[in-house]
Amino acid sequence: MPKQSNPPLAAQTSAPVKEGPLSGIRVLDLTAIVLGPMATQMLGDYGADVIKIEPLEGDRMRGTGVTIGPGMSALFLALNRNKRSIALNLKSPEGVAALQKLIPTVDVIVHNMRVSAIERLGFGYDSVSKMNPNIVYCAATGFDQDGPYGDRPVLDDIIQAASGLVSLNSLGDNEPEYTPSLIADKTAAMAVVNAVLAALVYRGRTGKGQYVEVPMFETMVTFMMTEHLAGMTYQSFPAKAGYTRLLDGGRKPTRTADGYMAILPYTGEHWSVFFTIAGRPELIEKYKVYETRSRSVNVVKLYAELRPIVLLKTTAEWMEICERLDIPATPIYALDELPQHPQLQAVKLFCTAEHPSQGTITYLRPSTKFRGTPAAVRALAPELGEHTEIVLREAGFESAEIDGLESRKAVLIRRH
Repeated sequence: MPKQSNPPLAAQTSAPVKEGPLSGIRVLDLTAIVLGPMATQMLGDYGADVIKIEPLEGDRMRGTGVTIGPGMSALFLALNRNKRSIALNLKSPEGVAALQKLIPTVDVIVHNMRVSAIERLGFGYDSVSKMNPNIVYCAATGFDQDGPYGDRPVLDDIIQAASGLVSLNSLGDNEPEYTPSLIADKTAAMAVVNAVLAALVYRGRTGKGQYVEVPMFETMVTFMMTEHLAGMTYQSFPAKAGYTRLLDGGRKPTRTADGYMAILPYTGEHWSVFFTIAGRPELIEKYKVYETRSRSVNVVKLYAELRPIVLLKTTAEWMEICERLDIPATPIYALDELPQHPQLQAVKLFCTAEHPSQGTITYLRPSTKFRGTPAAVRALAPELGEHTEIVLREAGFESAEIDGLESRKAVLIRRH
């Protein structure tokens, strides 16, 4: 992968890093796995001080997937930058007391435990709001707590299957398939960020915190049905759900003379110039491509006409034509090819940095851009318990108290 210049990491540059839009906001991160850590990482990218609470054995993602050493897997590194790690034993009274002392010092709490489990620990919203009345408290749940499934365990595959996504992937004829991406986790993570930001705006106006719930299942059903509600929309003339272009064969990679590409004439002008340059101008009138309704009704037939035409030229030839005619198109990129994508190279999305324990690592910078208060990678993912001592001191613990907590195995302190 080509070397690229990196956005500033605080540990690697003497130049000041501008404050992000959430600078001054402190987040207590009681999340694990993917959904919660991705959401809190985004808050950290935006400038929040994110304190990640981990059990003494660490977030289980520390040991999941590709790793070159214990406790710092590639997946953990990708989900936990811009955070400080404090390891607490919440099965001990001392660990619970330490967390209770931290709560008044933060603005936001995010967790993705079962609500019944966090309430047994003593950190449900009712208890926490007594410790910090202005807290923005976000619960990322599996199912809406008002429904009968509220306490069921879930993971990404369960939500993909329950939300209709797996069924869509079968296109009616094939065996159901999971999408090979943790798409339910990551979609819900972005919903968590949106919800927390909205609650912070409200608190900024009124001074009032509140309880926020982001259920994975309902979030993903809403996400899926935006275009697929379709015929179910009209109660007076109900029809089947599903967006025709996506389900009836119109939407698939298109074979060229030397491979595959995505090519998407969309407007009437697109289809007109495409059929003209292909030497098939009669299709313009046949399908009335300038009429939106006609294009919608004939979408499967239009793409059936397109496929044999595209097969006559190479991907590179079609890319030159599409760029000239302003038709949306792209070659198909494999994951390993993405660092060579001209656009991604130009904007330096893939970066490298020196991690204190993992050597040179590749990461992706925040994709969202703020001109005045930029999102930034200020610190790479922490070691387990790397910041236990300093965070406890910030909360008012004295050295003797911290030593006592450590000796009673209520906390883990990483000492370099």
